[in-house]
Amino acid sequence: MILKTFGWSFAVTALGLVAALLYGGWVGFGVVAILSILEISLSFDNAVVNAGILKKMNAFWQRIFLTIGILIAVFGMRLVFPVVIVAVSAGLGPIEAVDLALTEKDRYEELVTDAHASIAAFGGMFLLMIFLDFVFEERDIKWLRWIERPLARLGKVEMLSVCLALIVLLVSAVALAPQAHQHGGTHADKTETVLLSGIAGLITYLVVGGLSGFFEGRLEEQEEREHEAEETAKRSGKPVVLMAGKAAFFMFLYLEVLDASFSFDGVISAFAITNDIVLMALGLGIGAMYVRSLTVYLVREGTLDDYVYLEHGAHYAIGALAAILLITIRYEVNEVITGLVGVVLIGWSFWSSVRRNRALAAAGGGTENSDGKPKITSKA
Repeated sequence: MILKTFGWSFAVTALGLVAALLYGGWVGFGVVAILSILEISLSFDNAVVNAGILKKMNAFWQRIFLTIGILIAVFGMRLVFPVVIVAVSAGLGPIEAVDLALTEKDRYEELVTDAHASIAAFGGMFLLMIFLDFVFEERDIKWLRWIERPLARLGKVEMLSVCLALIVLLVSAVALAPQAHQHGGTHADKTETVLLSGIAGLITYLVVGGLSGFFEGRLEEQEEREHEAEETAKRSGKPVVLMAGKAAFFMFLYLEVLDASFSFDGVISAFAITNDIVLMALGLGIGAMYVRSLTVYLVREGTLDDYVYLEHGAHYAIGALAAILLITIRYEVNEVITGLVGVVLIGWSFWSSVRRNRALAAAGGGTENSDGKPKITSKA
């Protein structure tokens, strides 16, 4: 089952890592490996949502999503979109940006370095909003309870995350932007650029988040109606009909929009690790393959992963990357160190999930309370 489901992902991983080694040596190999792990971790919730929708579609549309859909996900969001970001930030045409990246790497590196302040401000604000909205939300399961409990209480203040993000942007513009680093070790005043790019990142997050919330609300309403229809069908002994035709087609389009929204944070996060679009495409492409394979696995197994703290770890990694991106407006941070911060946080959350599962198993029929700790039930 594992090999059948993840076989293509394993093959793409091997080819991608070999290509990274040939293209960028062991540093390139490490960067692609880190990007792959980061993309998988950040898109874990994407796979869960995809699986919940995909199971309602018939076999034909499931295959369409896993074939044409993967081409859109890998070549659209993970390859084309990073080029568009660089092209807009550096004032280049898309074709010119790709040509420079492949044929004149030194010149391309100079342009990206000079445009880094705008990319960092835009991405830093977008990622910061993702992190803040996560930690300010009240959750039944908490990982770092000593942090998450007080933050959840603060989150009851309306628009707190937006206000805090704007304060961070203002501080970054005043303290970091006047001495933004340029290629050759020089510095330039990028205060206006940082402010405009940061506000653009904030607006983008609010628009994407608003659209996602709208779609999710519509989806929840549809799920309630479908659940009632399924219950009626079960009581009458009729088979449950899976979506096909126009309904499945529009659901396929919805999945692609949703996937683009989910993958945006992975693409932005990648700029905190590397500016090389080839390494970026390889790492994010590998990660996208595993997201698709995990979606299939969840659909076929009919169960979700038990590692409940992974989502927490991924969002703390997003917060760390947001901070690092803003710091890099003025100071250079080694990309390997940047990537390892995320890997450590995600690995820590994974191990915490394993310990939690063991504690629940040892409790023998116990449940867990609202803070995520095992709660032992008394036995007669």
